[in-house]
Amino acid sequence: MARRIDVDDTIKIQYRQYNALGTQLTVRLLPLADNSDPVGHYLASVNEIFDYVLQDVSDEDMAGITIKNQVNQNDKPIGISFRRKEQLSGDVIWSVFEKVSQSNARINALDKLVVTMHSVTMPVGYGKNAIKCMGRPLSVKAHPKKVAWR
Repeated sequence: MARRIDVDDTIKIQYRQYNALGTQLTVRLLPLADNSDPVGHYLASVNEIFDYVLQDVSDEDMAGITIKNQVNQNDKPIGISFRRKEQLSGDVIWSVFEKVSQSNARINALDKLVVTMHSVTMPVGYGKNAIKCMGRPLSVKAHPKKVAWR
């Protein structure tokens, strides 16, 4: 299968304080060789961008994506709010693109696009007893103590 996108630059930023990772890509959609189905080519290209961006994110992590033109900075970026990776389906992505296409905002698909994806790793919890026992089993934490009685 021929690639539909060209990735020019990738920048990864780690936010240790928030347990988050940011990935910024500069991509360009490759033009269609023949004029057979431009809409289908555009849909497949955008799906390939999202697959490429989300490949290192686990299913439980939260991801938020922003797309904007690199050339024209005055245009508003397209933003997809934070959701679990498994909830970022094609329907969600295309509903956001529909809203942009019906508004006065615009995005030129043949310009270089800056795709920024922030992912937050969700902590693994051990239940409400984890705070009391600080990660140790309760049987180890609550061992019998000797009490001196007078």
